Amino acid sequence: MTDPTRLFYSELDPARAERVVADVLAGTDDGELYMQHTVAESFSFDDGRMKSASFDTTQGFGLRGVSGETTAFAHANEISEAAIRRAGETVALVRGGHGGTLAAPPARTNRKLYVDDDPISAIPFARKVELLQKIDAAARARDPRVVQVSASLTASWSAIEILRGDGFRASDIRPLVRLNVQIVAEKDGRRETGYHGIGGRYLYDRLFEEATWERAIDVALAQALVNLDAVAAPAGEMTVVLGPGWPGVLLHEAVGHGLEGDFNRKGASTFSGRLGERVASPGVTIVDDGSLENRRGSLTIDDEGTPTSRTVLIEDGILKGYMQDRLNARLMGMAATGNGRRESYAHQPMPRMTNTYMLSGHHEPDEILSSVKKGL
Repeated sequence: MTDPTRLFYSELDPARAERVVADVLAGTDDGELYMQHTVAESFSFDDGRMKSASFDTTQGFGLRGVSGETTAFAHANEISEAAIRRAGETVALVRGGHGGTLAAPPARTNRKLYVDDDPISAIPFARKVELLQKIDAAARARDPRVVQVSASLTASWSAIEILRGDGFRASDIRPLVRLNVQIVAEKDGRRETGYHGIGGRYLYDRLFEEATWERAIDVALAQALVNLDAVAAPAGEMTVVLGPGWPGVLLHEAVGHGLEGDFNRKGASTFSGRLGERVASPGVTIVDDGSLENRRGSLTIDDEGTPTSRTVLIEDGILKGYMQDRLNARLMGMAATGNGRRESYAHQPMPRMTNTYMLSGHHEPDEILSSVKKGL
């Protein structure tokens, strides 16, 4: 199904929904009706047997009104005019004498970053179980030190539609799949774990390719075997060398969250008020790009309807910008960057990362490593 209106308007007339949203949001600075329909499944294979399998469908809406820095938000799992009107009674309280002018809507886009197809219905249940059985058997056959294998397969298909008080509508259909492999190896009474996951906004067929899941086994096993002979890292302050791309938790947690707009507007980030300053070594460039095709963090539009983009956060060590949703961008006098993200229809949007990564620098890896006397 590629027409979201068939999901959202069975008990709701589109024209009446538009009028209700316009009435509720009159006099606010911003806001929208966000509708979502999601189907999801997961399979978990552990200790040589299927441990769990689940399938669920969720649907609902979130209605938000913004006046100045104040936000009113209500949500329900029933998409009907009556439910939206009840939510509107709560959202209307944010106006409280405020005479705002609704902000201009997001730019429109006809860009497509991923297919509309549903990955869940494309592959029979039995084949999904069979894949996990193959992974379990292949991983155990790789090395006699393998004592435990866990594999999981997950997928979701989500349709969203955004309706603003000015009549702006935007919709998106979002597939997402993932395969995780975890291997425990044992030697001389010591057990260690390795893990690898792969996925993105595409269909299951990529994960079912033998080369794909075989590589997941290889990476997870290599980690586990290396860990068997690893020694504890010494404590203390030391230099850390990161490669380009997605260097894990260090970039995501230590840098990424600190560059999100809400933390910087509130002065809670170490990067607050430092635009134009040097915050990293020369050669360090970090970007957030939600417009990469098929990537897990990619979105055609964010959860406020803004097209995603490539945002340079740090360029050659200089702080250039922040990731922004509409509210924080407006309050900071900046442009929204397409980073308004929601956990679901029951949550308000916040400025959060899409695909955040580091570009290659100017130096060869050997040159960087040789310059570090003691580090990781």
